[in-house]
Amino acid sequence: MGPRRGRRTPGASGVTAALGTRAVRGSLWLGVVNLVSKSSQMLVTLVLAALLSEGQLGAVALAVALVNLGQVVQSIGVYDVIGRTERDPRRTAGTVLTLSVGAGIALAVALVAAAGPLTALLGTPDAAGLVRLAALGLPFSAAGGVQMGLMHRELDFRRRLLPDGGSAVLGAVLTVVLAACGAGPVSLVLGLLVTAVTQPLLGALARGGVRPCWDPAAAREVLRWVAVVGPAAVVGALLVNLDYFAVGHGLGPDAVGVYSLAYRLAWVPYIMVAVVLGAVAFPVFTRLRREGTPLGGAVTRFTRAALVVTGGLYLALAVLAGHVVLLGERWAGAAGPLVLLSGYGVGICLLQIWYQAVKATGHVRRYLALETTHLALLAVGLAVLTHAGIGAVALVQCGAAWLVVPAAWRVLAGLGVAPSVAELGGMFARVALACAAGAVPAVVLGRWFGDSLPGVVAEAAVLVAGYAGATVLLQRRALAELRRGGLR
Repeated sequence: MGPRRGRRTPGASGVTAALGTRAVRGSLWLGVVNLVSKSSQMLVTLVLAALLSEGQLGAVALAVALVNLGQVVQSIGVYDVIGRTERDPRRTAGTVLTLSVGAGIALAVALVAAAGPLTALLGTPDAAGLVRLAALGLPFSAAGGVQMGLMHRELDFRRRLLPDGGSAVLGAVLTVVLAACGAGPVSLVLGLLVTAVTQPLLGALARGGVRPCWDPAAAREVLRWVAVVGPAAVVGALLVNLDYFAVGHGLGPDAVGVYSLAYRLAWVPYIMVAVVLGAVAFPVFTRLRREGTPLGGAVTRFTRAALVVTGGLYLALAVLAGHVVLLGERWAGAAGPLVLLSGYGVGICLLQIWYQAVKATGHVRRYLALETTHLALLAVGLAVLTHAGIGAVALVQCGAAWLVVPAAWRVLAGLGVAPSVAELGGMFARVALACAAGAVPAVVLGRWFGDSLPGVVAEAAVLVAGYAGATVLLQRRALAELRRGGLR
């Protein structure tokens, strides 16, 4: 049975409205933060694609994938505890800091020791040094993650701009300068290391510092949460990186390089939109649940926001995928996978929002079951089809994600917080119509614009104008709700 619904008093309505306003403002501030940090990463991706060979980019991609997996293992979902605990959040955060930084140090030592055998197994032995260097940033990224967790609980995303955006810009500038000077693959790893080290330092300057401490009761709460959410976090990390490992082992570093370019481009809307909305959604959902307010309306609104915004971004990626050759003819093979990964991106954006709702209701075992099912589908598909090339790998990613979407909806429906079938159908129909309004004129006029950079920019402008105009007409009620603080 869900939380008691009861009658809404005027005071309760005011509190909920205030929470909705904070959620919208939080989404906007976190959007600005991600725009700064992820735009920096996009610049790095384009610069490296222009300056590195396929094999060099593949080695970097595998090194980063291994370290990213280490980052998830060191956190294993504990930052969520800071957002949902009913204890003193600062003492809980201090305890999480002690646990997470300790795990980061242990993992850094393990990765440094195992880098050689791991990279040899994945078909890129030249990446061992890159893995060892990048692993040194794990304890620092752990400290930064705890700071972010506390800011998320307070819905104070403005303070993230300096540590998150500032560290990303510093790392990106270093990477671009080193790459332009001919440093090669190590330029990205050094940039990532600088990003990891400066994030907690800048976080302390932004009054987001957390002191390490040890609270046995908080530690027990953390470990109980980790017992279920931790494995799910590791499964989620494998979902993001397993395709890289499969391509590296089965097809070699050059294939990893081409595939990684397509994946990095397809990852941008997810990071810039779905992760932003998910980061805001979880504390909003948990706050509503603590207050005894039904979650269904909030889940529906966050779902609509994710579909509307990412629908347009992924439409642009799919329509413009063929122009990836502007980075060099050697990247032509990334166009087809990018189209398929755009479909995959829409699916995982939807899942990102729904998973926050499942976790917020306390049913983390169901979240783990969904993630495990997704991983099993992906692993089987990769085992069967990786040999067919990176296009088949992208198809497996897309198919596995969309097979999990209806299962996730069923879980939400069982918890009484799912958007209705009619509501979902209406969302998809309106987004599809807006996509048609943007894609058709862009494709028709794109033949006249040509394949030059100005032509691509003009085609993208037509696409965005068509999609945005149709969205304004088709989503008038949703936009009105948003102006009133409608993410509550």
